[in-house]
Amino acid sequence: MTTTKHAIVIVGYGGMGSYHAKLIKDNNYLEVTGTYDILENRRTASIEAGYPAYESYEEVLSDSAVDVVLIATPNDVHKELALQAFKAGKHVICEKPVTLSVQDFKEMVAAADEAGRVLMVHQNRRWDEDFLTIKQMYNEKTIGDLFRIESRVHGANGIPGDWRHLEQHGGGMLLDWGVHLLDQILFMVDSRITSLSSRLSFILGDEVDDGFEANLQFENGVSAVIEVGTTNFITLPRWYVKGTEGTGVIEDWSLNGRVVSRNQDAVKVEPTPIQAGVGLTKTMAPPSEEATITGTLPEPFRNSSSFFDNFAAVIEGKSEPIVKNEEVLRVLNLIDAVFESGRTGETLKDFDIYPA
Repeated sequence: MTTTKHAIVIVGYGGMGSYHAKLIKDNNYLEVTGTYDILENRRTASIEAGYPAYESYEEVLSDSAVDVVLIATPNDVHKELALQAFKAGKHVICEKPVTLSVQDFKEMVAAADEAGRVLMVHQNRRWDEDFLTIKQMYNEKTIGDLFRIESRVHGANGIPGDWRHLEQHGGGMLLDWGVHLLDQILFMVDSRITSLSSRLSFILGDEVDDGFEANLQFENGVSAVIEVGTTNFITLPRWYVKGTEGTGVIEDWSLNGRVVSRNQDAVKVEPTPIQAGVGLTKTMAPPSEEATITGTLPEPFRNSSSFFDNFAAVIEGKSEPIVKNEEVLRVLNLIDAVFESGRTGETLKDFDIYPA
């Protein structure tokens, strides 16, 4: 790969924009050479951080030294900013969700193709170690074939920020966190979705959802629960998975968790009934100590390339994107289905965009 760094301008120097600048600071192939934001205080913050601030988006696009535009603005303006960038001959990295509709994203991909430029969506949670651990368990059948996957993100702070409360800007938790969790499950389970039912939460009284739950059934027999909540003062585990030979749990992003699996060498012993409430149960009695083995979580498979290293290799024609646009399109289509099922209360079938 070339030693010359590709110049990036970050458009939208808020929380995510400044975070991107920190991530790229030590990258070997990319360099943040400036930012643009419509707010004066953010332009000031950019300059104080050592990044020149452009006065207009037109100035960014007309600068021949700029190779890449990184869009980290509210969701509703992603499309227009990207289309202008492609027209000016720039590559684009776009924050998620890349657009608010499937059709808008198709137009963005078409514009990138026509300009001969690269469009990549920053689905960074594919690099989370908790996800990669579960993906490793799924691929390697650590506890047999996983047939039940529950993925949750819980908090109790409500919807953060300002624009995330507004539908016109693409706010709400389905588009904020849901886009990550749905992308993870589709990236892991290579199978068509055969049915979907969902429920949206509006407990906090906003015009957008403050959480949701989606139940997915895949053609290969895997079922998944994807849940995001902002009203959970007691959180459930980040991951809970069941396999044909055991159960796994990851409590949090710090990878606190364990795996409990069947002891294949143990002599089968009928469970002893236990007192359960006002009755007895044999079915729900715990297995004997010899019947199971409690172990640690497996070491996750790690992507050999970071998102930004991969992006640099893609624009140089030396690698395939880890986050492919057809995968992004499938996630957007699933998000539309979650909204529809939540609105109508119906179970949806035959909607999935799955590669033939």
